[in-house]
Amino acid sequence: MTAQPPAPKSSAAKTAVRMVTVPADRGGQRLDNFLLGQLKGAPRSLVYKLVRSGQVRVNGGRAKAERKLEGGDEVRIPPVSLTEPGEQAPPPAAFLQRMEQAIVFEDARLLVLNKPSGVASHGGSGISHGAIETMRALRPNLSLELVHRLDRDTSGLLVMAKKRSALTELQALMREDGGSGIQKRYLALLIGRMPDGVMTVDAPLHVGLRQGGERHVQVNPGGKPSLSHFKVLERRGGHSYCEVRIETGRTHQIRVHAQHIGHPVAGDDKYGDEAVNKRLREQAGLKRLFLHAASLQFALDGGNTPYVLNAPLADELADALDRLG
Repeated sequence: MTAQPPAPKSSAAKTAVRMVTVPADRGGQRLDNFLLGQLKGAPRSLVYKLVRSGQVRVNGGRAKAERKLEGGDEVRIPPVSLTEPGEQAPPPAAFLQRMEQAIVFEDARLLVLNKPSGVASHGGSGISHGAIETMRALRPNLSLELVHRLDRDTSGLLVMAKKRSALTELQALMREDGGSGIQKRYLALLIGRMPDGVMTVDAPLHVGLRQGGERHVQVNPGGKPSLSHFKVLERRGGHSYCEVRIETGRTHQIRVHAQHIGHPVAGDDKYGDEAVNKRLREQAGLKRLFLHAASLQFALDGGNTPYVLNAPLADELADALDRLG
């Protein structure tokens, strides 16, 4: 028998320079999100690198990743090496099943997950499969876009739009009046005894970068206006199980506001209390951030179609509460 030589490995496909005219229905979309749609399979980090280096041009000029495009804009997309279809491993079957089971609502316009803790909203920075990439794998015939993001360690409601019109209207609701068009309610365990009643925290937040690109947020007069309302629901083991309503949607808002008032979120390894977190791991089995996006309320079609979305508290959080008594 003659030995057959090994089949040559498939190489990455190199795209050509393209000039793409932004369709009218893509007006208002961020440049980075537009590029991700044009460069299927490209990691987000590559897209940002292309933009930062000036290889991407809008109407002949350099542009930032967050620039909002307008219908008719001309976008230059440089040559990019992309993996051949099928070369990138799909999400593992068990993970696909887990994410399928996490869907809590779906209609013609929206798909909503009860995102597990530890799952990123999108891939990038060493994460192959975020929630949006996984749902695109599960729904290959849909054009899914993230409406918003959740921290990787936060569980709960994550909304994706199936239609551009729904995405545009929801993003408008998030921008108008500081996001008051969408009512957001979280559940959190805060360390220590919070005072009774509602505590409102009105403290501007600034996002900074530490060495290595890690985001770190702090209260800073030069930051963006940020408003949170904390209400104690129960006392558990000397700590405070709270409902949190936020009127703005800043990065790490609840976690930093909770730290600011001296009652950090239990299990928070970035802004929390390391010693108390260790005790909670040992006593209550709490191995993650105790923060859950529990409900969202908004209305589409100019206020005529109301949505009330709910995600039950994750089992591991409910179990930790029970152990605290």
